[in-house]
Amino acid sequence: MSERDSERSISQTVRAQLALRDMILSGRLRAGERISELQAVEITGVSRTPVRLALVRLEDEGLLQAIPSGGFMVKAFTERDILDSIELRGTLEGLAARFAAERGANARSLEPLKECLADLDRLVRKDPVSVEAFSAYVTMNARFHALLTELSASPPLIRQIDRVSALPFASPSSFVMAQSALPEAHQILLIAQDHHRIVVDAIENREGARAEAVMREHSRLAARNLRLALRNRTHLDLLPALALLKSSAE
Repeated sequence: MSERDSERSISQTVRAQLALRDMILSGRLRAGERISELQAVEITGVSRTPVRLALVRLEDEGLLQAIPSGGFMVKAFTERDILDSIELRGTLEGLAARFAAERGANARSLEPLKECLADLDRLVRKDPVSVEAFSAYVTMNARFHALLTELSASPPLIRQIDRVSALPFASPSSFVMAQSALPEAHQILLIAQDHHRIVVDAIENREGARAEAVMREHSRLAARNLRLALRNRTHLDLLPALALLKSSAE
C-alpha cells in the first residue's frame, strides 16, 4: 500500500469512527442494537476495511461489544461505569495539572489558558445563562481542559487523557447541556469556574499538590451533573446518550 493510500485509509477510518460514535451518543443507535460491517458501510459511506478498523476502535473505546456470531452490539452502561470513567479522567487531569505546576509553565505558555479563563468569566457572569450560552460554554470548557493538558508537557499523559475522555460520558462537558435546564445550573457553572481560576493560580505559583487536588475535585462536578440529570428526567432529551444507561437492577 502506498503512503497516500495508507493516509486515505486512516482518514476514512477516523471518518467512520466519528460518524458511528456520534450515532451512538446521539441515541440513534441504542443500547443492545446490533451493527454489522455491511450496515456500518451503508451508514458511513466508507469502504469495508476502514469501517472494520473503526468498529474495532469503538470497541476499544467501550462503546461497542463484539458478538461471537459476528458483528458488534452497542453497549449499555451502569451509573457506576460512568462514575468510574469520570473519576479516571479526573485523576489523569489532576496529574496533568501537577506536572504543569511542577515543571514550571512560564507566563507565555499560560497566556492562552488565562485568555480562555477570561472568556469563560464573561460567559458565566450572565444570569440566567441561556441555552445558547451553555453551548458556547461547552466549546470554551473543552478548550480550557485541552490547554491545561498541553501544559503538562507529557505526550504519554496527553494521549491517555484523550483516550479516557472518549469513554462514554467521561469528557469534561458531557453533562453540561443536560445541566442547562436545571435550577442549579448557574450555581454549578460558578463552582466550575472557581475551580478553573484556582487551578490556574496553583499552576502559576508552582503548587503541584494543590493543582492536582483541584482538578480531581473539579471532575466530580460531572458526577454531580449526572445525578441531577437522572433526578430531573424531564430534561433527558438534552442528553440522548443517557439511553445507553441501564438501571442498577439489570
